Amino acid sequence: MVNLQFTDVTQIFLLLALAFALAITITPFFTTILYRYHLGKRIRDTDILGREAPIFRRYHKDKEQTPTMGGIIIWLSTSLVLIGVSFAATLFDRPDLNFLASSGAVRLLLFTLIATGLIGAADDLLNIYGIGPHRGGFAFWLKLPLYTLVAGVGSWWFAVKLDWLDRPLSVPGLLEPLALGWWYVPIFILVVVYMAFATDISDGLDGLAGGLLMIAYLAYLVIALVLGNPDLAAFCAVVVGALLAFLWFNIYPARFFMGDTGSMSLGMTLAVMAFLTKTVAFLPIIAAVIVLDGLTSPLQIISKRFLGKKIFRAAPVHHHFQALGWPEPKVVMRFWVLGGLFAVLGVAFALIFQS
Repeated sequence: MVNLQFTDVTQIFLLLALAFALAITITPFFTTILYRYHLGKRIRDTDILGREAPIFRRYHKDKEQTPTMGGIIIWLSTSLVLIGVSFAATLFDRPDLNFLASSGAVRLLLFTLIATGLIGAADDLLNIYGIGPHRGGFAFWLKLPLYTLVAGVGSWWFAVKLDWLDRPLSVPGLLEPLALGWWYVPIFILVVVYMAFATDISDGLDGLAGGLLMIAYLAYLVIALVLGNPDLAAFCAVVVGALLAFLWFNIYPARFFMGDTGSMSLGMTLAVMAFLTKTVAFLPIIAAVIVLDGLTSPLQIISKRFLGKKIFRAAPVHHHFQALGWPEPKVVMRFWVLGGLFAVLGVAFALIFQS
């Protein structure tokens, strides 16, 4: 662990404020376009296998045609701030702020964020215009290879370009860090793709995914600061600032939705951050609510197919609590509380094993 200078911490939180200011400024212009051109979400009435999902439909029918693709605000603001600050740092000879030139890790994160954001935006547009199966959008069996391709490029970048093959990974229960070698590649792909889809599944209630993501990125901001990595901390800070601006408009009742362009990109990028901080073993704790909520949908499908019965009244599990009679804001706020609790625990365990 490395001690950061006070100026480093100050700069990082100024970047958070800058990202918030940029995102909150461009949002009214963006939402004007969404409403003017009726870029609203179509609510599906089937699961990923094409089977009827009447309970899901019941809880979302009132959200039909709410503008979507709000995630563009998040990854666009993040990209503009990081690129703009790096460009200004070149002009004014401030190498400490030139994140893109000095950090291959930040370039990998930015690549992941933008690549998955663009795929998600294409998916959202197909949904808006009703192109594709299940009321529009990419079929699951097309989405999976697309995001796996991005994850594959990211795994090569991580393992080879950033030279992680020989770096050990801290794992709870093991006295010595584990050397993974080329096993990093399949594990990287599996984890980042799962986190993309799990986050997308969690994006089912107003403010739910946005709040949980903000908590998780705040956790990694703390981890990066304590580990003495200002570049990764700066990236997390910029994402948190953009998410704060997004949440201003997305809390119940949401003015617009995040869409796949936000949930898939931020989920996958969060997993990449976990690898870069050598804390991926603690990601299931830090992002426990996202990880578990995302797991409940496939578990429900498997149970219905092979056992002929449901595990939950509705899946993912945040809809189960709605089916029990919880109002939507109560579900979201309680999931945020759990997300914060697990994030604190995850950070504590991660730093203990890193020390």
